[in-house]
Amino acid sequence: MSVVTNTTTIGAIELPSRRNTELLLLGFAVLIPMFAYANVGLAINDTLPPGMVLYGLGLGALAGIAHLIVRRYAKYADPLLLPLATLLNGLGLVLIWRLDQSGRLQNLAKKSFGTFSPSAPRQMMYTALAIALFAAVLLILKDHRVLQRFTYISMAGALVLLILPVVPGLGADVFGAKIWISVGGFSIQPGEFAKIVIAIFFAGYLMVKRDALALASRRFMGLYLPRGRDLGPILMIWAMSLLVLVFENDLGTSLLFFGMFVIMLYVATERTSWIVIGLLMSVGGAVVVGTFASHVQARVNAWLDPFACYATSGACEQVGQSIMSFGSGGVLGAGWGQGNSDLIGFAANSDFIFSTVGEELGLAGVMAFLLLYGLIIERGVRTALAARDPFGKLFAIGLSGAFALQIFVVAGGVMGLIPLTGMTMPFLASGGSSVLANWILIAILIRISDTARRPAPAPAPSPDSEMTQVVRPS
Repeated sequence: MSVVTNTTTIGAIELPSRRNTELLLLGFAVLIPMFAYANVGLAINDTLPPGMVLYGLGLGALAGIAHLIVRRYAKYADPLLLPLATLLNGLGLVLIWRLDQSGRLQNLAKKSFGTFSPSAPRQMMYTALAIALFAAVLLILKDHRVLQRFTYISMAGALVLLILPVVPGLGADVFGAKIWISVGGFSIQPGEFAKIVIAIFFAGYLMVKRDALALASRRFMGLYLPRGRDLGPILMIWAMSLLVLVFENDLGTSLLFFGMFVIMLYVATERTSWIVIGLLMSVGGAVVVGTFASHVQARVNAWLDPFACYATSGACEQVGQSIMSFGSGGVLGAGWGQGNSDLIGFAANSDFIFSTVGEELGLAGVMAFLLLYGLIIERGVRTALAARDPFGKLFAIGLSGAFALQIFVVAGGVMGLIPLTGMTMPFLASGGSSVLANWILIAILIRISDTARRPAPAPAPSPDSEMTQVVRPS
């Protein structure tokens, strides 16, 4: 005798979206900057700042809009990326407002330009515009794999963005670096957007060519050296980074582009030789350009010994003031609003805003900010690991690598670890181009993570599998 049982097909199990977790973290990401804002007001004026509630409501409204967009159009996205970006952006607004209260900076602006214009309200406007772009990316970009179609178009677009600052009548020379364009009274830094556009080209190109770059090589002294014709891509990117360094005097963008390509090349091929070749080429190019470019020489001299040329070079004075800011901060810092990083001058709220963190929050605050940045990078790398398509993997690792390199070159420059690059600290520094580009970067990572974490659709039911007879002996 036998027993016949009927079984039916079971659909895919619904995974948690983690949107409520994201909403809870966003609450903390808004409250922490509000407490910091109150702390600055109490330290400077012995009273709560009058705009604290309005600031909190504005930041909360922007975070709420971004959350609703993610909840509706990227349901399974990583729940940490949006709160981390919101927290850093909110604390950046507090740091910029704190520097706006400096009497030294106000007098310096009046002496140089005849009037003082606070940067915090303008930065809040840029943040609102950045959230709008964040929402637009998630609304328009339904699938990141669509960008693969624009591999070579993106290369052309990146080249155009890099060339614009050196076009006569359009580019602007700011403190020796030609990285800005002026349009209708507004200044834009195209290089911030070029890092995203060129990552599309790198991901699309390496996805197609990775086998040739990885397998066709010769072994020499433990390293797999590529064929001469396979060196073409890296030579082209190396030459482009040198041209940026020569014509725009922009060391940061040059390091960012070449470093991002080497990282993506290593991930695509798993060949350590590419890292060695990339480092040798970057050092060689920096030595050659540093020998002839006076702007780069000044920054190298300021890095080697800022106090030797403190009285004669603006770069040396800025680096020296920055080092003293970090030194006077100690472990716990002087406290919000009680430092003197405004002595650095106009760069205090852009290139050197991290010096304010070092002086007023100390080593503990610096490590906390670096941990927040590290979490964004870690979630980006995790997104790359979880992506199901090679283009998404390379694109996510490229964006995460670019973000990590920018943190390194900015923090390393203001701390004296490497020569000053002139780039801005993501989300913290004053500047519309930086905050716009980095919110677009976060939106793309959220889109890739949503695609990677979204459960696969249940297979269509087959008539043969609707009911299966299982015969068991009695």
